[in-house]
Amino acid sequence: MNRFGRLAASTLLAYIFGFLWFALFMPQPAGNDRTDAIIVLTGGEGRINRALDMLRQNRAPKLFVAGVDKSVRPGEFAAEYRVSGALMNCCIKLDYKSTDTQSNAGEAAFWIAAGRMKKVRLVTSDWHMRRAAIELHRVAPADLVVIKDAVPARPSFEILVLEYNKTLARAVSSFWGG
Repeated sequence: MNRFGRLAASTLLAYIFGFLWFALFMPQPAGNDRTDAIIVLTGGEGRINRALDMLRQNRAPKLFVAGVDKSVRPGEFAAEYRVSGALMNCCIKLDYKSTDTQSNAGEAAFWIAAGRMKKVRLVTSDWHMRRAAIELHRVAPADLVVIKDAVPARPSFEILVLEYNKTLARAVSSFWGG
C-alpha cells in the first residue's frame, strides 16, 4: 500500500472510531447545579419539559427558549407546557429570531451577555449537545460556564451520522478560526 493509501485508510479508521465514540458515549443529563439561566434549544422531544422542570425547581431564575416558531404565541406556549402567566412574565424569554443551531447560539449569547450571566445550563438532546455546546462557546462570553444537560433521545442511525458530520465540520471550522 502506498503512502496515500495508508493515509486514506488511517483517516477512514479515525472517522469510524470517532463516530463510534460519538454514538456510544453521548452526553448525559446534568446534576442539579444552580445557574444564572437555562438555555433550551427547541426541536426535540423532552427538551422544553426538562428546561421547565429545572426552572420550577429553582435551578435558575430565568429561561431562554431558543428557536420558537414564529406562529407560537406566548399564551399558546404557556397553555401547551402548563406555565402560569406569572412565570411566563417574570422568567421566560421566547426567542423567535433563531432558526438553526448556529443562530440559536447567537441569540442565546446576546441574551447571556446582556444579562451578564456567568453560568448557564444548556438543554438539548443528547445527540445534539456536542455541536450546540461548540456553537455556544464560539459566540458566548469567554468566561461563561456551560452546564451541559442532555435530554436522552433515540435518534436514528441517519440522524447520528448527519449530526456527527455537522459536529465534526463545526469542530474543525472552530479549530481553524471559523
